[in-house]
Amino acid sequence: MRKQVSFKRQLFLHSKAWLLAAVLSMVVLSGYNLVVSWLLQKIIDIAAGRDPTSLWLIGWIALLSFAFFMIAYFIYRAARPKFIQAAMEQYKARVFEKIIGRKIGALSSENTGRLLSALTNDMRLVEDYYLDSILTVVDISVSFAGALILMLWYSPILTLAAVLLSILPIVISLPPAKKLAEAEKKVSEGNAAYVETIKDILSGFSVIKSFRAEGEIQERFEADNHRMETVKSARRYAEETVNLLSTAASVVMRLGVFVIGAWMAVSGTGITPGIVLVFLQLVTFVISPIERMPGILANRTAAIAIMDKLSDFLSDQEEARGEEIGRTLTHGISIRDLSFGYEEGKEVLRHICLDFEPGKNYAIVGGSGSGKTTFLNLMMQTYDKYEGRILFDGTELRRIHPDSLFQTVSLVQQNVFVFNDTVRNNITLYKDFPDRDVQSAIFKAGLSDLLASHGEGYICGENGSALSGGEKQRISIARALLRSTSVLLMDEATAALDEITANSIMNSVLAMEHITRIIVTHRLEESVLREYDEIIVLHRGEVAERGTFDQLINRQGVFYSLFTVSQ
Repeated sequence: MRKQVSFKRQLFLHSKAWLLAAVLSMVVLSGYNLVVSWLLQKIIDIAAGRDPTSLWLIGWIALLSFAFFMIAYFIYRAARPKFIQAAMEQYKARVFEKIIGRKIGALSSENTGRLLSALTNDMRLVEDYYLDSILTVVDISVSFAGALILMLWYSPILTLAAVLLSILPIVISLPPAKKLAEAEKKVSEGNAAYVETIKDILSGFSVIKSFRAEGEIQERFEADNHRMETVKSARRYAEETVNLLSTAASVVMRLGVFVIGAWMAVSGTGITPGIVLVFLQLVTFVISPIERMPGILANRTAAIAIMDKLSDFLSDQEEARGEEIGRTLTHGISIRDLSFGYEEGKEVLRHICLDFEPGKNYAIVGGSGSGKTTFLNLMMQTYDKYEGRILFDGTELRRIHPDSLFQTVSLVQQNVFVFNDTVRNNITLYKDFPDRDVQSAIFKAGLSDLLASHGEGYICGENGSALSGGEKQRISIARALLRSTSVLLMDEATAALDEITANSIMNSVLAMEHITRIIVTHRLEESVLREYDEIIVLHRGEVAERGTFDQLINRQGVFYSLFTVSQ
């Protein structure tokens, strides 16, 4: 059973103290508005000769209350930003932890635009509509309750009239508020699709230009942009509908209260001019929540729905479990009757049976589409819907915990990702390694010239834009060499390198001791191929041949044909 991820509680995990300080100071600030209203009533009635209270006393009360207001304001000014900062840091950290904790192949088949939107657009909604709304609700609730109490003290009859008139805005605002929440959810979903479109276009920019597809891509962008803006427009329409109806209803309430209050003042019912004027101000504190609360609650509901949607999405995976295996391969890797296909009925690999002994070198060769890369991906737990068995020291791969597997196995791929950071950080991936080990990996990967000219602090640029393809590939190789795992998988790792550099690096890799190397390669250089203990030839998803270089050449089969064509 999948465990539901709870994100809302993460918002308050380390921010409760700041929230409490912000709430308490907000209560004082909201209460001060009521004190000002009371002072205004007293001053008006004193000036009209209807109140015998001393103006000096009122002045001292005004000064003292203002001092409390300023203290509360300074506390609130510090507490609110700290509360939101602590809450958002913890929330985003938890979301990212769940994303980064997914299996190695999780993002290859999922809509990454949804996650990008969740970490960008949706975060603003959580901050504005959920966190800030807590303090807003406190503000208008305290003002509402305090104003209502003061109004009852002034005139229960006029207060009753105001309450009855306030029912109209509440009733009118509820249905459109529900539509607003639905519209906000659609905006979030639209944002995810829009971000995915932008990501695709920017990632495939070189393909777009080389195929002269600018016009078609422009049309696609405009269509997606139109859909996005249409959804946002619908959200704005729903929001304005809520505002219009609640505002119109509140105007009716204000006029009704004013007319009744004026009638009571001229009828000699004990209502003074000061009370009539201040009652209108207090009514504003009562009306404001009625006007604003439906929209606030609708937006808050939308933010909660967005958080729940993200929670459901990230919960839709099984918790990483499995057995621990030794960091050092002792018995070897066994492949038994392995078959796999990305689509049902279309197998990429068929009935593969192989054994890889510890500490030996293996090359996997074959034509395009023969299943070489898929085979390595299966060994990294990228896919688990395969038939047959993959055994590491006798333990089936699907039963091995991912963390334990990655302590034993490293993978160097043809497509390398480089962070926009220093060369050293890209090699170490922010881990601490002895400098001697780092320098050894740099030398073996052929990065010495780059570091000699630019230094370890050279910034690589976004996805390695400041590096050549060969330099990026060397960084990837250095990463794997630095980890020094028991098993090293390499998938066309020297494809971007010139022949001399590629042969030099491969000779260094193959000369390393106590490492099992399984290397997919299209480079059929005799001097390098002779260093492998066994060459495995894949053809149409099956093992066509296997043996040493000389054995395969003498057999004059599939490998002989591949080798001859490559020369």
